[in-house]
Parts: sequence; C-alpha cells; structure tokens
Amino acid sequence: MKKLIATLLTATMVLGLTACGNASAAQGTTDSTASADTTFKIGICNYVDDASLNQIVDNIQSQLTNLGEEKNVTFEISYDNCNADANVLSQIVANFIADDVDLMVGVATPVAMAMQAATEDNQIPVVFAAVSDPLATGVVDSLEKPGHNITGTSDYLDTKAVMNLLLTANPDVTKVGLLYDVGQDSSTTAIAAAKEFLSAKGIECVERTGTTVDEVTLAAQALVSDGAQAIFTPSDNTIMQAELSIYELLADAGVPHYTGADSFALNGAFLGYGVDYANLGVETANMIADILVNGKSPAETPVKTFDNGTATINTDICEKLGMNFDELSTTFAPYCTKIESITTAESFDELK
Repeated sequence: MKKLIATLLTATMVLGLTACGNASAAQGTTDSTASADTTFKIGICNYVDDASLNQIVDNIQSQLTNLGEEKNVTFEISYDNCNADANVLSQIVANFIADDVDLMVGVATPVAMAMQAATEDNQIPVVFAAVSDPLATGVVDSLEKPGHNITGTSDYLDTKAVMNLLLTANPDVTKVGLLYDVGQDSSTTAIAAAKEFLSAKGIECVERTGTTVDEVTLAAQALVSDGAQAIFTPSDNTIMQAELSIYELLADAGVPHYTGADSFALNGAFLGYGVDYANLGVETANMIADILVNGKSPAETPVKTFDNGTATINTDICEKLGMNFDELSTTFAPYCTKIESITTAESFDELK
C-alpha cells in the first residue's frame, strides 16, 4: 500500500527537523515555549474519496499550515485513504501507531471507530471529523465530556429541517423514497427520523439501499419505478460516491433528490442541506492544534457541532425540474439560515 506523505512546513522550517514523539503530544507545548524545531506527527485517514470528505481533509491541512506558521511549530502530516476497505483501514491505523504519531485524525464514522478501538491501550489522542452521531455509535461518552482519548467535530443532520423543505416545495407529496446504505452508521439515525416524520404526516415511504455505485444506480431506478415523488438521502458516503451516476436519471424522471450535504448538490442532487464542510475542516484543525500545542485533553474537549441551516440548491437541476431558484429561496427562507446556489461539477475545485 502506497502512502502519500504530505508535509506541511512553517515558513521558517529547514530540512532535518526532529520529531517530538508522543511525549510532546501528551504534555502539550504552550505558545510561549514553542519553537521552530517543535514538530508534531499527525496521521490522517480518510474513509472514501468523495467531495465532502476531501473538502474536509483539504481544509484540515491548509488550516494546520496556517496554525503552524502562527504558533511557530511544524505539523508533519501522513495522509492515507482506506477507500471503505476495513482491512486497509486497520493497516493504515497500525502504520500510524508504528510511526509513533502524536495524534490521529479519523475522517468519517468508520475511521473514528477503528482509531478509537486501536488506541484504547496506547491512548494516542484521536480527533475525528464528520462523525454524524458520535453518541449513538459509542465513539464518545458525551458531547460535553467525550471521555478517554477522543474528541472531534460532528456533521449531525437535522432531518426534520430537510423534510420541511421537501414538504414546502411539494406540499402534495404522497410517496417519498429513502435511498441509503444500510451499512453506513451516518444514515441510521437520520433514516429512522425521516420515516417517523413522514409516517406522522401520512406519507408513504419506500426504502431502497445499495453498497456500491452499481447497486445504488439500480436502487435509484427502482425508486423511480416505485413512483417516488421525491427522494431523501442523509450524509451517506456510499450514495455520495454514486451521485454523479444517478443525478441525471432522477432529474430526467422529474424526481428531486434531497440530501444531507452540499457535496451531493455539487454532484447533481437537487438540494443539499447541512453543515459547511470547509468550516468543519478548519475547526477540526483548530482542535488538533489545541490538543497538541496547548496541551488540552481530548477527554475534556467538547465535541463541536454546527448549525445545519445551509441549503444548497443545484440550479442546473432546479431548472430541469421546472422550479425557479428565486421562488424557492423565498419559500425555503423560514427553514434555513442561508441558501446558496451551485452548479454540477465533480469537485469544488472546479468551481473556483
């Protein structure tokens, strides 16, 4: 397995710096005593290659670069991606431990859970990013005091808010499709909440699932055949990876896809609702620096949650579905703190 080593250096760094090791991470280094020869080794593992998670990683790395310069330290980063393979994930985590990293970063729930299990004995600090329900999955003991050696940022989804947007746009809807991967912990709570909400409104739910792009494509086709008038997907990484393969068939069928992240809308879904993943990455980096540089305890560092009020509408799909963006913005305004537009692309970099 080939590992990509990305080293983020401060402006004053020179070749040959010596790593501090885990003792430095445990003790912390205050800003007043930090110097250019203070180096912290960080291992970051991403769960899959998709727009949301990649955006988080990019912002973690760029913010650590900024913080390294600001605090006069070096954050030496080893980055890898397990591509949703549990065996590869275990090997990556083992490599981080063998490399004597000062801190691990787990992007998405499965990675956070693997790192949590692997560090129970050695107590290497772990900071997770985009864990949708850290309490339900047992990653932390509580949001205020996570316990043990782990804390991080959550992209918890307000499912009721997404359902309100769906009903506001289509108050006469009678059948809603639920498209997700049953193996994704990030979907469990949100799907249950959606079913409860829709059932209370007397709206029929049709569930279709998939674990691969091909299976998700078949599931989306089935939902169209089922007569679903709208489809909901939470912040599910499997469906996110398949969005570019299904968005056209859904739009052609006149079925709006409501989802739990702006990256879905980037890849062709009608609407993405949730947190700002770029900001989530920045705040994750801030937590990392606070633990390594300032000596904060992960166990005492509250899990950071975010306002879920940003709705991102794909204007390409909006037009194809016969909807008007300006009218929708007015209609959605009471249920959102912010409404943004986006056009279809594979990655956020293409829009820059």
